[in-house]
Amino acid sequence: MEVYTNAGSTKATCRSSALLVIPQYHSQLRLIMKKPRAAVGNRSGRRKQASSQEGKEKCAFGSSQAKPSAPSAGPARQQKALLQASVSPYHLFRDVAEVTAFQESLLGWYDQKKRDLPWRRLVEGEVDLDRRAYAVWVSEVMLQQTQVATVINYYTRWMQKWPTLQDLASASLEEVNQLWAGLGYYSRGRWLQEGARKVVEELGGHMPRTAETLQQFLPGVGRYTAGAIASIAFGQAAGVVDGNVIRVLCRVRAIGADPGSTLVSQHLWSLAQQLVDPARPGDFNQAAMELGAIVCTPQRPLCSHCPVQSLCRARQRVEREQLSASQSLPGSCDVEECAPNSGQCPLCVPPTEPWDQTLGVTNFPRKASRKPPREECSAICVLEQPKALGGARILLVQRPNSGLLAGLWEFPSVSVNAEASGQHQREALQQELQSWVGPLPDMRLHHLGQVVHTFSHIKMTYQVYGQVLEEHTPVTIVPPGARWLTREDFHTAAVSTAMKKVFRMYEGQQPGTCKGSKRSQVATLSKRKKSSPGQQVLESFFRPHVPTDAPSLNTAAQ
Repeated sequence: MEVYTNAGSTKATCRSSALLVIPQYHSQLRLIMKKPRAAVGNRSGRRKQASSQEGKEKCAFGSSQAKPSAPSAGPARQQKALLQASVSPYHLFRDVAEVTAFQESLLGWYDQKKRDLPWRRLVEGEVDLDRRAYAVWVSEVMLQQTQVATVINYYTRWMQKWPTLQDLASASLEEVNQLWAGLGYYSRGRWLQEGARKVVEELGGHMPRTAETLQQFLPGVGRYTAGAIASIAFGQAAGVVDGNVIRVLCRVRAIGADPGSTLVSQHLWSLAQQLVDPARPGDFNQAAMELGAIVCTPQRPLCSHCPVQSLCRARQRVEREQLSASQSLPGSCDVEECAPNSGQCPLCVPPTEPWDQTLGVTNFPRKASRKPPREECSAICVLEQPKALGGARILLVQRPNSGLLAGLWEFPSVSVNAEASGQHQREALQQELQSWVGPLPDMRLHHLGQVVHTFSHIKMTYQVYGQVLEEHTPVTIVPPGARWLTREDFHTAAVSTAMKKVFRMYEGQQPGTCKGSKRSQVATLSKRKKSSPGQQVLESFFRPHVPTDAPSLNTAAQ
């Protein structure tokens, strides 16, 4: 059969349909810039779908920062050869006709059903290659590990504030963090700004033109993001694999092994490269991700609406199982099932995980086991000056420039042992506060409750304390890395979602500060009128109980 290789135009001939099409490795590029082949065909509806409905992050090997390595005859090539020799034709596309049918069906569906998203509109109407690549880059980075609905407003504000690479390069990290606040995974914004500065200062303001050079020169850009930018902005026939594409390919070719394993990920990338339409690579990649986002979903896929259902091995397996069940016949291996020559197929579901009739096509892909986030505890204090000049103010301090939530602002905090007593937490937190504002006599930290916030790899429990400096002279001088902000300024500052949760708890404990709180509503009701004894008993029965300690907020990060 004839298949397209990485170059998009060079063809290779395979004598056996059982052979896996493996993309050729590129040698180190001698030039930073390479003039792209002009994109062919319809440019409408350019890129990119969101992460899955479960809010799953982009596939690990799609967002990796690893740089491409030079070809070698080492273990990686040996693994590829092993995979090529052991994969059954069942997990491959038979010939060029089947590949063409997949491309045409998917693109035809995409032209009719694609969502109207701001980055697609912006890229479609942009003729300048650098601005087009920049627009794709921003959308791809924002969509990593974040749902489309969340990204839309952030993307619109970002492009309005920094419409070009030059605009972003001249911005401060503080401005970037402030706009990014609440979007999560804050290193993404920092990488975008660092990348923009690198392009402007080192590459003359011109984006690298190929997936290889994009991955090589842009910080935070891995194989997936580089392929997406190259295919959508520059028309390079580069396949991409993200969480949605993994799900589509695993179901279409009945791949039940762990998609996070090296062998399976290599096979998925090979399939993606084999399938990408060389005439419309950007549209094809967006279509594959769109299919996974709105049809081939994780939990309740809409198989009857799928444009490639006739090519889907998972769907065929469901139909066979249903037929066997209706005829009371045991399942049997036939020509449409995997039958490797020897040993267990490295792409099939492990024998220890039998087919679950109730799951249907969602038997694929295999659910990867995830390491639970480590648990940490922090004592944190909202310190407020109600009589400060210009109105009440709260103290914020800046986090270090590296690590978790780098460069963001937060309330003063200190790490504590989860089993530490309240007295130990108060003493440690008081020392931390005094390091920022000096001695504070008669300090009595009030414990308000706890907030639990889960980051990607850390489950953080904040023991929240509050302190109002009613009787002290307002503090006006603070060291670098600290600032006093009004409540209004706090809500627009570069603070994380976790800090907003902490502040909501603090506001809920302050009389008259949280109009919507149950406590305020109860107080207002009691002041409004004096009820009869019988009416008071009835009201107390229906009145919600408000505990003295605020409840725990067990909410995951965005």
